[in-house]
Parts: sequence; structure tokens; C-alpha cells
Amino acid sequence: MSAPSPTQATEPKPTGTGNSSPRGQSGSVNPITGAVSYLAGQLRQIGLFIALIVIVLFFQITTNGITLAPINVSNLVVQNSYILILAIGMVMVIIAGHIDLSVGSVVAFTGAMAGVMITQWGLPWPVAAVLCLVIGALVGAWQGFWIAYFGIPAFIVTLAGMLAFRGAAQIALQNQQISPFPQGFRNIGSGFLPAFGTTGYEPLTLILGAIASVALIGTGLRGRAVRRKYQLEDEPFLWFITKMVFTVALVMYIGFLLASYSGTPIVLVVLAVLVVVYSMVMKNSVFGRHVYAIGGNLHAAELSGVKTKRVTFLLFVNMGVISALAGLVFTGQLNLASPSAGNGFELDAIAAVFIGGAAVTGGIGTVTGAIVGGLIIGILNNGMSILGVGTEYQSLIKGLVLLAAVAFDVFNKRRAASSRK
Repeated sequence: MSAPSPTQATEPKPTGTGNSSPRGQSGSVNPITGAVSYLAGQLRQIGLFIALIVIVLFFQITTNGITLAPINVSNLVVQNSYILILAIGMVMVIIAGHIDLSVGSVVAFTGAMAGVMITQWGLPWPVAAVLCLVIGALVGAWQGFWIAYFGIPAFIVTLAGMLAFRGAAQIALQNQQISPFPQGFRNIGSGFLPAFGTTGYEPLTLILGAIASVALIGTGLRGRAVRRKYQLEDEPFLWFITKMVFTVALVMYIGFLLASYSGTPIVLVVLAVLVVVYSMVMKNSVFGRHVYAIGGNLHAAELSGVKTKRVTFLLFVNMGVISALAGLVFTGQLNLASPSAGNGFELDAIAAVFIGGAAVTGGIGTVTGAIVGGLIIGILNNGMSILGVGTEYQSLIKGLVLLAAVAFDVFNKRRAASSRK
């Protein structure tokens, strides 16, 4: 859910008994009416989850149950992990009003450097992985300098980076593929946590699912308590309970599916840590608030004392590190470093962010929304592949889905603007 706006935070509480609020702050309020009123104002976010559920159910029916088969769910997580990782960094860049077209090439470049370091230089794979993350940070710093301090638009700088780092990957690999990699490195992209037990459900996965469920409930309750403490507009209790029950049921169901196959993919743990950390950064930190401020109104942010150049520079450094991590995951998953790796990754990451609810103009978006958008793209790819849909039709459908998501966002903004008049 998106954070409440300043207007919501400062809106006075209604008084008297003539008007009822969804929160039930005055008078007797029908919980169902309050929930419906709240949902009408949160149509964009709720519609995103409904779309995800509808797509899953559609492919579950049309593929005769293959979509939610344990092995397919595990493959969905693993095969789309690098796009989800890129989407986490990309949503921060887009919230700030920028864009990064170079991430696919940076994935190829860092994967190529990992291949050279491990197979040709003989470095231990953990050392090579850390050095690749450093390389990613340097790549981000290079692009961030031109964008933040030299004033060149991010579109131009990262377009140049897309070409330059693709060439750098080809030079590093001498236009050849490198393979194989050590098993430890391959586990980053395709390995699983150690399994306990040989029959039935893998217990560690079930325990992690239970821990995640408890953490989600605790976070939800704590966030609700904080919003009520500061008298911010809050969701109705009926909807809050419904959302919590659905979320916990979904997490536990996925946990059972994974536990019945090979357990928890290592990359899923990486993803979970990234989602938690970056969600906290964007929601609770000064840096996150500055990112939203820059995307919402750059001039106002500057007048408010936000160091916009520094924040922009750090955003692209972070994007470089995220891209390097995605490169390590993708290379380990394929067990191959290739000059053509990462082709089109930037488009999938950007599409995931916009489908996930980010605004084209900046200032709006969430990490969890980007993850949901990435899952929608991943499930579309997976389901259409199972059904034997050609790649040309897959591209057509994904393009229409992206256009529909952005059009829906524009429609909601116009509806909200007209209702305020």
C-alpha cells in the first residue's frame, strides 16, 4: 500500500453525527460500507493483486494444473529471480523520475567479469562475486556522475551505457562463452537451502513460511498502530483482517508447494532480504523520503534542502550493485557467461515497475508493487510458454498488458482529480 499523502495526514477529523467516515471516527459506521469506500480509493493497488490472481487462475485452468504444480512454482521463482531483483532497483530510479536502460548490459558485463575471474584468473568464487558487486557500484557511480553532477538526462546516459557495457562484455569474453562454474557459484542462481528429511514436506521451508507469516502480521499490526497514533487515514479493520488472512494463506500455500518439491531456493531468500531491506529504506528512512520528494517535485525538494544531486548519484550506484547481483544470479543459473546475456532485461524490469503501479512522472511506486508486477510478467511468460504460444504473440500480449496498466493508472488519476473539484 502506498503511504498516505500529506493532505491525508493533515485532514481534520470529522465531527458530529451527520457524516460517517470509513474509519468509524464518528457515529455508527457499517463496516462493509467503510471497506467498500476505502477500496474505491485504493482501486489501483487492489486491482493489481486481483489481476495477479485472475492471471494465475486462468493459466491454472488452461494448463490443466501445471501452473501451480510444485516444480513449476519453484521454476517460476528461480527463472524470474533476476528480473525481480532488477525491478527492486529500477522502481527506486523511476520513483525519482529517472530511468536506466543499461541494466541488461551491466548484467552481461558483470557476468562476463565473473566468468573471467573464476575460470581464467582462478579466483575463489566468493571473492569474484564481491569484486563483481564492486564493479557494479563503479558502473553506477560512472553513470550517476554524468546524470547527477553533469546534468545529462538519465535516458541518454544509460542508453550510452547500454551500448558501452554490452561492448565491454564482448571484449571481456572475446565474443565467446565461458563455462562451467563451481557448484557453489551456481547455487546462487539455482541452488536450494539444505533439506531436512527425505519424505513428505521439507520442514525448513515450512518453518520459514511460518516465520514469514508471523513477520507479515506483526509488521501489519505495527504499521496500523503507528498510523492510528498519528491520526492518519487508515484502512477499515474488516479489510485489514481480510488482507492479512489472504496474505498469510498465500505465503503458507507457496511454502507447502516449495516444501513438497526441493525446498527453498537460495535466490528466494536473497529476494526476500532485498524486499524487506529496500521496503524499509523507502518507507522509513530519510533517503527514501528524499527519493519520493525528488520524483514528486524536484524544485520543491531542492528548496526544502534535499541534496538532490547526492541522492541521484547514490540511486545509480545502488542500481549498479543491483544489476551486478542480477548478473551473478543469472550467470550462476545458466552456468554460462555469454556476451548476449541480459538482452531485453531492462525492458522487463521497467515493465514490471510500471505494471506494479509506479507513475510515469515519478513520485509514486513501491517495492512490493514492482515485485507483483514482475510476477505478473513471469507468470505470463511461463503460462504462455506452457500453452505453446509463439514468442511474437507473447511480446504482443505483454505490450498490451503494460499499456493497459499505465492507462488504468492515468484513468485513476483523472478520476481522483475530477472528484476533488
